[in-house]
Amino acid sequence: MDKKTIIRTLEQIALHMELLGENPFKISAFRKAANTLELDGRSLAEMDDIYELKGIGKSTGTVIQDLIEKGESETLKELERKVPRSMLDMLKIPGLGGKRIAKIREALGIESIEALYEAAKANEISQLPGFGKKTEQNFIEAIEQLNERSDKHPLWLVEKMVKEVEKALNQIEQVKKYEATGSYRRREEESSDLDFIVVTDEPDSVTKQLKELLPIDSIIGSGESKFSFTARFDEYVDVDIRFVTATQFATAIHHFTGSKDHNVKMRQRAKERGEKISEYGVTLKDGTMQTFDTEEQFFNHFDLPFIPPNLRQNGTELEKLDEMERMVKLEHMNSDLHMHTTWSDGAFSIGEMREALKAKGYTHAVITDHSQYLKVANGLTPERLFEQQKEIAASNIDDFLLLSGTEMDILPDGSLDFDDEVLANLDFVIASIHSSFNQKEEEIMHRLHEAMKNPHVDMIAHPTGRVIGKRDGYAINIPQFLQWAKQYHKIVEVNASPYRLDLSVEHLKLAKELGVWIAINTDAHAIDQLDYMELGVLHTQKAYIEREQIVNTWTKEQFLERIVHK
Repeated sequence: MDKKTIIRTLEQIALHMELLGENPFKISAFRKAANTLELDGRSLAEMDDIYELKGIGKSTGTVIQDLIEKGESETLKELERKVPRSMLDMLKIPGLGGKRIAKIREALGIESIEALYEAAKANEISQLPGFGKKTEQNFIEAIEQLNERSDKHPLWLVEKMVKEVEKALNQIEQVKKYEATGSYRRREEESSDLDFIVVTDEPDSVTKQLKELLPIDSIIGSGESKFSFTARFDEYVDVDIRFVTATQFATAIHHFTGSKDHNVKMRQRAKERGEKISEYGVTLKDGTMQTFDTEEQFFNHFDLPFIPPNLRQNGTELEKLDEMERMVKLEHMNSDLHMHTTWSDGAFSIGEMREALKAKGYTHAVITDHSQYLKVANGLTPERLFEQQKEIAASNIDDFLLLSGTEMDILPDGSLDFDDEVLANLDFVIASIHSSFNQKEEEIMHRLHEAMKNPHVDMIAHPTGRVIGKRDGYAINIPQFLQWAKQYHKIVEVNASPYRLDLSVEHLKLAKELGVWIAINTDAHAIDQLDYMELGVLHTQKAYIEREQIVNTWTKEQFLERIVHK
């Protein structure tokens, strides 16, 4: 249990209380406790007694203690039973927080997005105190946009749901092995459903146990070869479990991984040889069925190297085998250049992050906590930044080099959150936008241009500001932005968080053409989020960007020469 999870749980308790219209003082107590932990620069392991912290009372302290000892909170579980799932879904609507939802519920009995939409269309929302015509229209537009993509689930949510199904499958003795397939295995940004291939000799037994282990809302179909159902996780999602034999596994996972275009190209290749591919194997010229122990063997049968799932896109991957050999790979990565610690809104200390980075096999990394403008993230003042630099410098006692940096806000007027004197003393400077997302394109581009002209700025983080499935990003002219990156010799980030994956693949293809420097970074706020690097590499590979263009593949000496000591 890390500090970040405890903070998130306290905030969730406060939110659920707010949705239920509970005592404002109780709600405030839990938010105050969360804020106390957020502002404390120590990690959980470094705190001796939670109750000694100012802002932690008896009720909040008990919840924290339960989380540390049991890994869960009975208080939150009880609140979750009282709050309808449909009310939580209403939080997806911009401008709707717990307090406003509670007001709408009390006045109109509304507990769902659908009911809110009908009330807004009937002009009932604008009649409530504190809600005007503009707010009502914003709700209507936001709900209509949400409905347009409601059949798709963002990758960050799909990953959570996949893990829940995998957790259940791991508990079933009759499951010999399994693989999540479909668009998730290809690491697409969004998926409409979940697909699993399961090897078992007892499908009926597996089905029976899955019914007990998973939150199944309704069953679509059940039989010897397939079990389909709708599950109720954070969102409702359809799940297909296909049962196969061990000999069918390799071709089954290939077939159900897709993409459709990739499978068409593979079938054409087989047809040219007088063969036929199915999920059960490959039918040879003589009519016999050839099966394979692995997908590698399947591809080798057609004189192809193994094509990773993330590259199985539109069929052209079969013609890009040379590019596939040259593209960046996870084992090439020597650094991570964007992460946060307990100095701002991270869950672990500098020392803890340093050890975790060393364990990854990196040679160097940069601590980049938030700057002062981002108060909600406990952003650092110049004075605190100077103190942090001293701690980072003191931690460098071996060959692994930890550098001092910042993720500095580009302010709404285009000015930067730190002056040049502060920036000149840092090893690495990230500039990014965290505010005024609704500005016009010329205003956004002015902000980015001002940052990129500054000689102390090294990189622009999450360049479009998008959050997959939640926010489309601000109005940015990507071709112009990338031209500036080339002109001013700036690094452009691929933010590897499953919430962002920013830049997108299409934008990365343009960056490749221009030869812009790219850095794949985790933006980690906790140690386990350092694992996002793998997803970032898989995402970047879809644009076939080669190793030399990726800053993280540079040696420590190259990074110091080209960036830090430039």
